[in-house]
Amino acid sequence: MEPPLTAPHGIQISDITCDSFRVSWEMPPYDARRVTHYFIDLNKTGGQKENKFKHRDVPTKLVAKAVVLPMTVRGHWFLSPRTEYTLAVQTAVKRSDGEYTVSGWSETLHFCTGDYAMEQVQQLKEKAEGIAGRMLSFQVFYRNQTAEYFQHARDKWGGLMLPSLKDQSGSHGSPISSTLHGVFFSCNTEFNTGLPPNDSPYGRWRITVPARHLFNEGTNLYFADFYCMYSAYHYAILVLAPRGSQGDTFCSARLPLLDPKNNPFLTQGEQGSYWHAQDLILEIFYTDPVPLGLGQLSEIKGHQLMSLSTANAKKDPSCKVCNILGGR
Repeated sequence: MEPPLTAPHGIQISDITCDSFRVSWEMPPYDARRVTHYFIDLNKTGGQKENKFKHRDVPTKLVAKAVVLPMTVRGHWFLSPRTEYTLAVQTAVKRSDGEYTVSGWSETLHFCTGDYAMEQVQQLKEKAEGIAGRMLSFQVFYRNQTAEYFQHARDKWGGLMLPSLKDQSGSHGSPISSTLHGVFFSCNTEFNTGLPPNDSPYGRWRITVPARHLFNEGTNLYFADFYCMYSAYHYAILVLAPRGSQGDTFCSARLPLLDPKNNPFLTQGEQGSYWHAQDLILEIFYTDPVPLGLGQLSEIKGHQLMSLSTANAKKDPSCKVCNILGGR
């Protein structure tokens, strides 16, 4: 009788992306010559018991024919970006009766998948381009907040709106979530008036800043995200970063750069005109402090529609309009 298979050891995981990784391990030469298959047990962490292939909804048992290690594991249907997993492996020899002789399980490793790479953000951009619609004219960026926020900016921040860390709203794999600091603005206008809407989910006070102060030859424009929140509305996040700033350096390596005069989302036109996409709700993330003195502050008269807030909003993973294949 042949000796039993030795449990794999020395597991190493490398080249982790949002929907793939490479894995290798050590095994005796005699085992390496006779092993025909690898079994990989992959589970999201979260306190649940390891299912060892008994879970019926998520395919955690990966069966692969033996290949030279390291091997690449890829699959957007079971790997999500920015998600922690546990992994264990065992080797197997397929017998003539169709059953397997298996080794013991290896030690269990923990790892976390990565953010969307430029490739995935580009896919989101192409999705968003498909529904952006025609362009409408606008003249100001605006930010809605409470009276307390603006008073704090005057008293504590030297009259500046300071960048804060981007929250977890939008796509789960967004490379700017919890990594990039900025100040959110809106620019969408009402179709019938050409003015910003009177309603807001964020507060009854609004600062309006002429578009030229934030969107000019000294800033770069990047596409960052595309998502919805279980509704018919779709949102796109664009980043405006002063050239050469820390935010600009961060974005240049992770986000598609947009031509400010020729893109379907936000453009500078002739003679000081500015245009935004009609069929997307644009969120503009400006990566430097913004002085209150650049704009005008006033109270709006509309409703405070909390249901439209995007703070830490979760993306609808089933939407066919704004989800991509490479990661979720």
